[in-house]
Amino acid sequence: MKLVPPELDVLVIAPHPDDAELGMGGSILRFLEEGKRVGILDLTDGEPTPYGTVETRALETAEATRILGISWRGNLGLPNRSLQATLEARKALASIIRLCRAPWLFAPYWLDAHPDHMAATQLVEEARFWAKLSKTDMAGEPFHPNRIYHYYCVHLKHAVQPAFILDISEHFDRKMLAVNSFESQFITGRSTNPPTFLDRVTSNAEYCGQLIGVRYGEAFQCKEPIGINSMDCLI
Repeated sequence: MKLVPPELDVLVIAPHPDDAELGMGGSILRFLEEGKRVGILDLTDGEPTPYGTVETRALETAEATRILGISWRGNLGLPNRSLQATLEARKALASIIRLCRAPWLFAPYWLDAHPDHMAATQLVEEARFWAKLSKTDMAGEPFHPNRIYHYYCVHLKHAVQPAFILDISEHFDRKMLAVNSFESQFITGRSTNPPTFLDRVTSNAEYCGQLIGVRYGEAFQCKEPIGINSMDCLI
């Protein structure tokens, strides 16, 4: 089935269902509160996994989507565990970008132990360039998003050095409701000895928040300079 997204302000591109929630669920909620049109594009269905099935993962994704209240969510149907930045995948993603015309793209941080995450970021960067091409049979009109921002959802034990941190203190509890929707990934079969996986998600948000003097935060990176029009934008 051909994906036809609406026009968006923010497109979050995730290698698997649950990556968007983990990496920037609080920021998604904050963007929505600010009136931005936010969509998520999952590149794969995330299966197989030890305790999941395609059907279970779809139900979990639907519940997380409901909790977030996002404008649109789609799935590009690329292969889990063997995601590659192929020309076919690039064309499919570039077509989505041309149709939704979101000036802000969000993709995983470019260093990771998970090959799918690294392939996803390469794919987003290449599709962003292709989206502006003329004389092509891709859907939509040429469009070039202003920036790709990178959220942290890494399997690599990496000390983050963010370009900026967004305060998600008022949205953290709801983010965790969305994350907990993926029971087959984060609860079933995991150790209940502290710190649990979900404990670490909380600790990471507290750490990022502490760096900017708030309760909870989500960190982001960008390969291009970030401009501000007033020092009043800073906290």
